[in-house]
Amino acid sequence: MNTVLAQWNSLASADAAREVLPCCGSQVWAKELAAMRPFENAASLFTASDAVWLTLPEAAWQEAFDSHPRIGQHHATQATAESLQWSQQEQRTALSPDAAAKFALEEANRRYEERFGRIFIVCASGKSAGEILTILEARMGNDAATELHEAAEQQRLITQLRLRRWLGGE
Repeated sequence: MNTVLAQWNSLASADAAREVLPCCGSQVWAKELAAMRPFENAASLFTASDAVWLTLPEAAWQEAFDSHPRIGQHHATQATAESLQWSQQEQRTALSPDAAAKFALEEANRRYEERFGRIFIVCASGKSAGEILTILEARMGNDAATELHEAAEQQRLITQLRLRRWLGGE
């Protein structure tokens, strides 16, 4: 068994929820996942994480979304220090020194927020600023319900990536 997972399994419930919170940003997700312990291996943790995430109410999804900075920025409405550090690592490829690309992303982010009432969520790891801009522009055509579910799916992917990093796999 993974050392981090074994230690996490042994924590008190509140401590376990606090420990895993940076992986997602939703308090409800963290508490429900902690309540499902012990996990025998990483695969069972990943499966449980997805199962919990997909059953959460929209408010819990929004809380997770709020834990992310806008693409290209370094602060969020609510986030742990570890979550912000991971966001910077995930956005590393997207952080373009090109002023035009940066401006285009800022402008697109603003339009997205006006349309959907929240920041644009995308699993940015390994994506360039241009790729993210293309994805953002395509998603602007979604209706509100479709976009909420796309943002939730992107958050699920981010959570999986962060769980792997938290366990020491990346």
